Amino acid sequence: MHSNLRGALLSLAAFGAYATHDVVVKLLGESYTSFQIMFFSGLMGFPLVTLMMMGDRRDATLIPRHPWWTALRSVSAVTTGVMGFFAFSQLPLAQCYAIFFAMPLLITLMAIPMLGEKVGIRRGIAVIVGLLGVLVVLRPGGGEGFTIGHIAALGAAITGALTSVIVRKIGSEERSVVLMLYPMVLTFFAMGAMMPFVYQPMPVSHLGLTGVMAFLGMLGALAIIAAYRMAPAVIVAPMQYSQIIWAALYGWLFFDESVDLYTAVGSAVIIASGIYIVLREGTPSVSQNRPVLESRSRMDVGTLPRISSWLKRFDRGGDQA
Repeated sequence: MHSNLRGALLSLAAFGAYATHDVVVKLLGESYTSFQIMFFSGLMGFPLVTLMMMGDRRDATLIPRHPWWTALRSVSAVTTGVMGFFAFSQLPLAQCYAIFFAMPLLITLMAIPMLGEKVGIRRGIAVIVGLLGVLVVLRPGGGEGFTIGHIAALGAAITGALTSVIVRKIGSEERSVVLMLYPMVLTFFAMGAMMPFVYQPMPVSHLGLTGVMAFLGMLGALAIIAAYRMAPAVIVAPMQYSQIIWAALYGWLFFDESVDLYTAVGSAVIIASGIYIVLREGTPSVSQNRPVLESRSRMDVGTLPRISSWLKRFDRGGDQA
């Protein structure tokens, strides 16, 4: 089997694992706040970072070289998680994904002032068309209009894009461990501070589901790492859109959800725009920064290390993200 095909299949499996992870988030969201889900999810992620830190034997500190950017990135990642997890509890899965898929469009826009990226007319049109697709999904002024769930999903897409662009800006100068550790520490302390106000006792079965979340997140990450080792980013990155199929299936199976016409049309427009941007970035003469293609993680929510950090550590034992 050709390596590109193997990479594509592995990435499809990875995003299937991620979609299953999100089903667990939605199930838990019926009983608990996103703060509590994030807290226990973050606890499960700490052992992974600890093991990676133990493997880094270089004589260096954990003080970031870009403290303000690191702080902003950490706050942005945690905010992404809180809003994203809340959106899953309020909206159908397919609608959440449709809005989250706006991230590549937003990354392209944010890369202009933050990375000095030059966006030509073709990518510019793709961004505009994709954002129009987001409006179709949100359908302002029609039906139920904007709900707090829609606002949370859109906010998660914005802060998720900001997190990715910041990593592209400082990742070559910051240690991987620094980029992984700070969002997870902030998640632990910020969500822990909320526990006295929102905590609901969790039966063993629900605690077990938080462990399932951590396992599925790790499984998806390992599969994505293997996919990027086998195939180029232009093959792997578009596979994230397969999550909309999982969302439709899982929504129907577990939550009695259906994909309405607006979500279907808007999703198609957003996905087409996102794939076009990915393919354009894959052309060396078009983009020097490749902000979308190099944002290899899903939404960075501060509970698991970024894929780019894992790749650097596993492949070369390097110090960049």
